[in-house]
Amino acid sequence: MQTRTPGHLQAPRSKENTLKETARGLAQAGEDLPAEGATPPLATKGPLARAIIGALAGSIAEWYDFYLYSTATSLVFSTEFFKQTGNAWDTIISAFALYGVGFLARPVGALVFGRLGDRRGRAHTLMISLTVVGLSTLAIAFLPTFNQVGVLAPILLVTVRLIQGFGFGGEWGGATLIVSENAPSSRRGYWSAWPQVGTPAGNILATLVLLVLSHTLSNEQFLAWGWRVAFALSFVVIIIGLWVRSRVQDAPIFKRAQAAEEEQNRTAPGIGYVLKHYWKRILIGIGARFAENILYYIAVTFSITYLNIVLDVQVSNVLGIMLMAAVVHFIMMPLMGLASDRFGRRPVFVVGCGLTAIWALWAFPLMGTGSPIAMFIAVASAMVINAMVTAPYASLMTKMFPTRVRSTALSFCYQVAPIFAGGFAPLIASALLRAFNSWIPIAVYVFIAALITFVSILLAHETSGVDLEDVDLQNQLAQES
Repeated sequence: MQTRTPGHLQAPRSKENTLKETARGLAQAGEDLPAEGATPPLATKGPLARAIIGALAGSIAEWYDFYLYSTATSLVFSTEFFKQTGNAWDTIISAFALYGVGFLARPVGALVFGRLGDRRGRAHTLMISLTVVGLSTLAIAFLPTFNQVGVLAPILLVTVRLIQGFGFGGEWGGATLIVSENAPSSRRGYWSAWPQVGTPAGNILATLVLLVLSHTLSNEQFLAWGWRVAFALSFVVIIIGLWVRSRVQDAPIFKRAQAAEEEQNRTAPGIGYVLKHYWKRILIGIGARFAENILYYIAVTFSITYLNIVLDVQVSNVLGIMLMAAVVHFIMMPLMGLASDRFGRRPVFVVGCGLTAIWALWAFPLMGTGSPIAMFIAVASAMVINAMVTAPYASLMTKMFPTRVRSTALSFCYQVAPIFAGGFAPLIASALLRAFNSWIPIAVYVFIAALITFVSILLAHETSGVDLEDVDLQNQLAQES
């Protein structure tokens, strides 16, 4: 099957043929590697399946931890780790500020683990990052509260949160690339969406744990020690994720790129090189995340506070709504990845941006009705839209960078974006609601996020059907010219 290659990835045929022969020659020791655009033969389906399971297992563990923290920020940390002023919004805003601090450490983790992924391999990096995330999350279960140690409580929570954010910085890039680089070009959108399924899957698991605890414990018991059980259980999830990932191998295209680096006696370049040569694509990659990032954290993290504090919905009912919405998210993510293979990455993105821009106009009025069905529709519709602007991201960005810098570039784009987008979205939304006593400013905030992503996607090249091998060849041609 002939692949469609955009103009910016085309190369003169004579020189390209020579380079292809060279690239194939790097796969030495008798490796019979499948063509990038072809569907892998039966013998190569095992590595892809292991890559998907390994990435998904770790992603579930990551998002279980993350959703626990997000929920605990609204329900626990605001009351147990900060001095009470008598105004609930004071401690909630303080807790959300601390929540956003963890995102500041993510770019650092992205730089460290991204570079390590380009030099040592994606699989090696994933084992380290998941260990860091798991141990830091487990530590939260044993932190003292404000009543026990005073101001030291939020300081310790900030410290652990920064370590956790550092580990998160290496997760997405490695998990995504271990799948997308193993996947056939014709279905890369679909397969690359599966690591994103870890987001709703982790949320479902965390919500189920919290629902069980909230139904079996009194509110006093949950605040005293029940929430610690949920964080301690993350250790089991992490162990399972590490065991699965220990069986995952890097893709053939990465091994070829690594062999080329070793043959030329050089190492994969760092972020300085990436920013110098690919700065426009970096900006596109960061901007492309604004819509999904802000929409998700408004619809999930902030909505928990909005429903519970503003609308006085019981915690168990809020968690039930979030659980059902996460199931919708789980189903829609691979379907939107499949749609991006069928219609292209950009069209799916553009439709998602348009719906993101107007989501708040129906979501907040629906939540305000007090009807459980209406509240579910408000949150679940956000999850459908979020899948449209999340599922195609990995396959779009994977083909914007050559293999030798792909881990560094993708990790950096993905983890820098939340600093300016979703990381502080719950804090900003809370501050806007407190200042204006209206959801209209929040709707404007979400609209601006959608506009930023819309412009970024218009500036991006369509990458559906493009071979990763062609991306590497074009990069080599550019270096030689």
